[in-house]
Amino acid sequence: MKKTTRIEVYNKFNGHCAYCGKAIKYVDMQVDHLTPKSSEHLYRSETSAAYSDLKGASVDALENLMPSCRRCNHYKRSYSLEDFRQLILTLHKRVESQYINKVAIDYGIIRMEPFGGVFYFEKTHNNLLEPA
Repeated sequence: MKKTTRIEVYNKFNGHCAYCGKAIKYVDMQVDHLTPKSSEHLYRSETSAAYSDLKGASVDALENLMPSCRRCNHYKRSYSLEDFRQLILTLHKRVESQYINKVAIDYGIIRMEPFGGVFYFEKTHNNLLEPA
């Protein structure tokens, strides 16, 4: 990837992970394909959801590249955005099922707040599109 493209991806959300919203350093940023590159063969079919998501653009188009922290990029892997959303929506249930976490919850060491279903880039997208 060209350095100029990488800089553009980093600046899309002002140095924040597109998914969790955590501030990330440029050198630590990973570039994620919003519509997974592993499904590239689907982009050729005009009837596929992946094709309509990209509106016929390349999988490597800037619109499909998202700044990501290491954890989100590794956890998202090759999931579609909606599959990743479902995974995160149920994450608290998996965390709560671990015995050590149940003890921590009982003692007030950790508090569980389920994911609200909206990623950082979705919350900020409209604000970034408005002219200054």
